[in-house]
Amino acid sequence: MTATKGEFFNPAKLSSREKAEATDHTARAIIAAEASARDKKTEKLKALRLQQAAEAESEAAPAKKSRSPAKTAVRRP
Repeated sequence: MTATKGEFFNPAKLSSREKAEATDHTARAIIAAEASARDKKTEKLKALRLQQAAEAESEAAPAKKSRSPAKTAVRRP
C-alpha cells in the first residue's frame, strides 16, 4: 500500500459556501454534544440532590419531640 498525493489532499477546491456549511455543521455538532453533556450532568446532580434531601429528611424525622401541654393561666383575685 503506497500513499499517493490524491489520498491526502482533495484535488477539487471547495467554494466558500461549502466551507461555511462544513464549519457550521461542525460547530452545531459540537454545541449539541456540549448541551447534551450539560443536561446529562444536570440530571445526575439533581437526582443526587433529591436523594441527599430524602436521606436528611428521614434522619430528621425521628428527632421530633412531643410537645408539652400548654399551661393554663391562673387568675388571681
